[in-house]
Amino acid sequence: QIQLVESGGGTIQAGGSLGLSCAASGQTFSNYAMGWFRQVSGKDREFVATISSSGGTTYYADSVKGRFTISRDNAKNTVYLQMNDLKPEDTAVYYCAADKAIATMFAVNRDALDAWGQGTLVTVSS
Repeated sequence: QIQLVESGGGTIQAGGSLGLSCAASGQTFSNYAMGWFRQVSGKDREFVATISSSGGTTYYADSVKGRFTISRDNAKNTVYLQMNDLKPEDTAVYYCAADKAIATMFAVNRDALDAWGQGTLVTVSS
């Protein structure tokens, strides 16, 4: 099974930028679509962005479109999330996820995804 480890979270002021990374191991990274989700305590895990296995296709939640950019480096087995113009409502634990089918990133049942990272906390102060 593919294993995922996120890094890069922290505390940032509103309007600032922060980059997250997710390193994968255990399986062939380029076989997997990758995604970023976020979760606030007491709420469901929310889709943020996803990228196809080749990196050629990306999708974003409306709430982050134009501010966040997902990318991947298959040679480094890593997916990234660059977050610009951060807002207090972006505060959450951010998780990366992997699945062989990008369509699963949009599934209502988050448990359907092949793997999740442990999460990294992003706090945006006003």
